[in-house]
Amino acid sequence: MSNKKDTFFSTILVVLIVCLVCSIVVSSAAVGLRSMQKANKIADTQKNILAVAGVSSNKTMKEIFATNIKAKLVNLKTGKFVEGGNVATYEQRHEAKIPGKSIKLTAKEDVAKIGRRANIAKIYLVSDDHGKLQRIILPIHGAGLWSTMYAFVALKPDGSTVMGIAYYDQAETPGLGGEVTNPRWTSLWIGKQLFNKQGDVAIKVIKGHAPKNAVHEVDGLAGATLTSDGVENTFLFWLGKNGFGPFLSNVRAGVLNHD
Repeated sequence: MSNKKDTFFSTILVVLIVCLVCSIVVSSAAVGLRSMQKANKIADTQKNILAVAGVSSNKTMKEIFATNIKAKLVNLKTGKFVEGGNVATYEQRHEAKIPGKSIKLTAKEDVAKIGRRANIAKIYLVSDDHGKLQRIILPIHGAGLWSTMYAFVALKPDGSTVMGIAYYDQAETPGLGGEVTNPRWTSLWIGKQLFNKQGDVAIKVIKGHAPKNAVHEVDGLAGATLTSDGVENTFLFWLGKNGFGPFLSNVRAGVLNHD
């Protein structure tokens, strides 16, 4: 009987020791790889921004972000740039989870179904080698059928004309809603006007094909009505008063200093 007890406790001891050693190894690896993970995350974000930046250059990605692309923080309530603050480390997704740094949207306001919205957003200004503003890149996100879809949309300096759109994080159905990443579909957005002459949000993702030479309409995704609706609602929210509406209004009025 004693031998059985000794064997049992010995087995438990060995298991505990193995678990402890494994925990130490995993923890050490996580700490050691943290800086690499952070660098990879930054590089991935920069790659997605470059997809809509329209920068044609022989420079490296690091050089382009040093000379042609500048990150800025925007107060979404006032639509003005935020002075100070650490732009490089600002994480909009993280800030949206903090009550004091975000707002909880009402059901009526939350057409994009994001729940909370950070008070501050990080945008990107793209300039040529002479410092002239070429594009404004905005981060947007909203619910699709199965997932929250994240994208960057690039606008002309007029604050209304689309120059590019890139969905980089989504989990919609492959071949259906997942076609939000298809270059053939995203290319349909180029040249579209987000606002009408009265300054109201006018962009629409319609079922089927948009009329030829349509200014505000974009083809819907075949067989993915709910994802298409999610894309349109994402734009409705982020172009509205609770999103980038005040900022884009200031851009169109020419009252912002882009330096």
